[in-house]
This record gives sequence, structure tokens and C-alpha cells, in this order.
Amino acid sequence: MSDAIATTSSEIYLDANATTPILPAAQAAMIRVLSDNFGNPGSPHGAGIRARIELDRARTAVAAVLQLPANSLIFTSGATEGIQTAVLSVLHPQRGAASLRVLYGATEHKAVPEALAHWGEILGLTLELLPIPVDQHGRHDLPWLAENAKDATLVCTMAANNETGAISDLAGIARVLDALPVRPLWLVDGVQALGKLAVDWLGLRIDYAPFSGHKLHAPKGIGLLYVRAGAPFTRLLAGGGQEGNARCGTENLPGIAALGAVCEAILAGQWQADALALAHQRLKTALLHAFPSLVMNSPSQHCLPTTINFSLLGIPSKCVLDLFDSLGLRLSAGSACNSKNAKPSFVLMAMGLGEARASSAIRLSISPNVCAADIDAAIERIALAGQILQTHLDDMLQLEQVALPDENLELSSRYAVTAEQLPAWQAVYPKGVLVDIREHWEQIATGAYPVGMMIEHHSLSQLPRWLGCLALDRPLLLACRSGRRSGQLLSLMRAKGYTQIWHLADGLAGLPMPSAVEQ
Repeated sequence: MSDAIATTSSEIYLDANATTPILPAAQAAMIRVLSDNFGNPGSPHGAGIRARIELDRARTAVAAVLQLPANSLIFTSGATEGIQTAVLSVLHPQRGAASLRVLYGATEHKAVPEALAHWGEILGLTLELLPIPVDQHGRHDLPWLAENAKDATLVCTMAANNETGAISDLAGIARVLDALPVRPLWLVDGVQALGKLAVDWLGLRIDYAPFSGHKLHAPKGIGLLYVRAGAPFTRLLAGGGQEGNARCGTENLPGIAALGAVCEAILAGQWQADALALAHQRLKTALLHAFPSLVMNSPSQHCLPTTINFSLLGIPSKCVLDLFDSLGLRLSAGSACNSKNAKPSFVLMAMGLGEARASSAIRLSISPNVCAADIDAAIERIALAGQILQTHLDDMLQLEQVALPDENLELSSRYAVTAEQLPAWQAVYPKGVLVDIREHWEQIATGAYPVGMMIEHHSLSQLPRWLGCLALDRPLLLACRSGRRSGQLLSLMRAKGYTQIWHLADGLAGLPMPSAVEQ
């Protein structure tokens, strides 16, 4: 645990399924490559040879973690590229076919069905895309699969789900596919499995498996694709012959070296499964204690110890996320790729858990490189969140009912003040007032921000009471937590004649965060 990553005292990051901070050893590997072994791995001179050694070292470490042949792994920019390559490899040889049946898990990451539809259209193929149903635990319906996979060209499933942590019955799926007269090709999304779940990729005869480095303490922009020997393959990128001519383009050596360093840490036993399981259980217990009405959406069995998905029925997930964020706890409502989508979680809907649970779902996710100090701090803040919610729930729900116009992006951009621009704005308007429109509970959770100017607190939920009381010609700077509501309110107040008004573009969250309030 010596290389565990502790976040700052004011921010506890609990959204590891979205991305992770870079492991110190991975950062060191990147710096080593950037400063010393910066050569092109394709160059025949000494600098190129040293770079090639870095490349081979990383591939060897990754192969050892996955227990796969090194020559079956292709370094990519991430899982999305790997998925595109796998889908293209399956569909490209089928050009001219009248129709193809492709099955994919109903809870699959959207990158998979989107890639299938995209490449089907590009290649002029008629695809029958069928989602594989799942049960309330997020596991695939194997009898349905056995019935519908008979004439399928490709089956796509996940090793583990990114929203709920549900672990797929890959062995059961393999038995179904093996029993078919003609076995379809099989793509398994391995993103959430890397470093967390042992999978017998060879024994299960999985044909393609994409992975992403930034989900496991490597930087963004590096990933890999496993391709089983003998599986159809069509390269996505042609060029100078890199990666055995399978993925051309100069290798992202700093990213590759970083991913290799992460895998070396795994092989060295740095991350202990017992510590991860204990952290998971402590967080789960803390949540249940803080929120007695909480309902768990993650399965109790066959679930990654990194993931807890839960709902507070009747409370929109945004309310709860705002509360957590005010306390410096970084969680999410599901996939980061769908964070701007206000619809209920399609994953929970596919599991049959209902719209009430899907609309109030929250995902807490930690990495295998768990930091005990962060877990201790998170548990304290979860308890405080429970107290605040119990006292201020009516205020939170009232805030959701406040009618604000859609943000005029041109207007809010023109009158936006960033954290970097704030001192200059204050110099021009020394008598300016920051109007903090956060709710009382948000102020309790976060405390005061040191902005060095006069501050007035006017809760947005009480907007009708104070909107007409502010002087029209006084320089005002609207501020909320994230900058979204202040941008909407700016549009409204400009329309009502407030000519000396701006808003803090990225909200108070964009300023240096104060220490969490000790309660």
C-alpha cells in the first residue's frame, strides 16, 4: 500500500469507474520516457532501441497481468478505439451479406451498440441488433441467449458493468456459445475487469477484449485490445507498420510506459484484495447508516468490490450529488459518458428495477489502489450528508421546483467571469458584490469561500422573495456551486433590467476549495 494515492484533505474522489488519478509509479514512468527514453521505438539507433525496450517492458507486464500472449495485445488510445477495431474486424468480412444478427448486453456501455450501428451503416450492412435481457442482478438471460445466438455473427457482453459492478457469468455464456452448431465471435468489454477481476480470456475463447488505462491509474489516451489468434482482424489505422502493422501511428510511449508501470505494481502485489473488500464494506455500512431508506442497486453477490450503486427513493440523483459535491465527495449518477443525459439510468431500467430507482441512482466507485485515509474521511462526510439531508430535504426538493429559463449560452459566455479573471473583475468593480445563490445546506456543507469581496447570500429556492430587492445598477456577480444555475439566473436577471451583472463561470467549485467544515 506504500504507493496508494491519497486525495487532498478537501476532496475525496469516489468516482473511479469514470477515471482515476495517475499512480505515482506510472507518473515516474512517463517522466522517464519523456526525459530520458524519448526516442521513437521504430528508430534503429540507440535512442530508438531504449524506447523499444520501454515498449516491450510494458507489453510484457500487461500480458502477465491478463495472462495472455504478448503478441495478442495491441496498444490503442483507449477502449472506444478497441471496440471500433473489434466491431470493424467482425463486420468487414461480411460485406455483401443479406443480413447479420448481432447480440449485445442490454446493460452494455453505449460505445458498443453505437459502434455496431455506425459500422453497419458505413459498410452498408443490414444488422439485426438484439439486446440480451438481464435479470435484476444484471446477469444475462442465458436461456434467451441460447435461443437467439444460433444464427448470430457476433455476441457482445461485459466482464463487469461500469454502473452497478455486476459481474457477468462469462463461463455460463461460454458454455452457451460452445454448444451452438456454429460459434459466433465474442467481444467482451474488459474495461472494469482490468486489475479487479480474474478472467480466463484464453480458456473461455473470447475473441476480442478492449481495455482502458485511465480506469486503473494510467493516463487518459492509452488502452489496449486483445485479439484471439485466428479471429478475423481488420486494422482501423493504416500507416507505418507499428504494433505489428495492426495499429499504425507512432506509439504513445509515455502512456504505454505508464500502463506498464501500473501492471508491474499489480504483479508486485501492491494492491491487496482484503483492503479493497474492507473499504467496500465500510462504505456500504456508512451509507446504510446515514440514509436508512437507501436501496441498494448493485447485486449483493457477483459484484465488483469497487462499486456501490444505490438509490434514495423520491429524491432525484442530482439533489444527492449536489449535497455530496458540496461536502467534497465526488460521486456520479452513472457513466461519465452520459452525465449530461437527464434520463433515468438505462442500466437499472434494463435490470427491471423501475424508474423510481433509476431516476435516483448514485454510483460510488473506488479503485483497487484504495487509500485508507480517504475511506475514513469519506465515512465522516457521508454521516454528515445524512444529517443535512434529514434536516434540509424539503429545501432541496423545493429548489428543484424553481422555474428558470434555459441558459442563453451566448449571454452567459459574454458575462462570464472565470476564477482566473476574478481579481481583474474585482479591480474594475471594487464595490462589486458576490451573490451566493446556494442553499443554506450547501453553505453548511462547504463553508465560506475566501473571495476577498462583499458577499450576500440569497438562496435560489427563495428567488421570488429577493429578486426585486437588489439594486439594478450595482455590480453583481452571481455564484452557485457549478456555474449552471448562475448562468440560467443571469439570463433571467438581464431580461429584467439588471445591466451590471455577471456570473462566476465555473461556480464556486472552480475556486480553490476550502477545508470541509468540521461538524
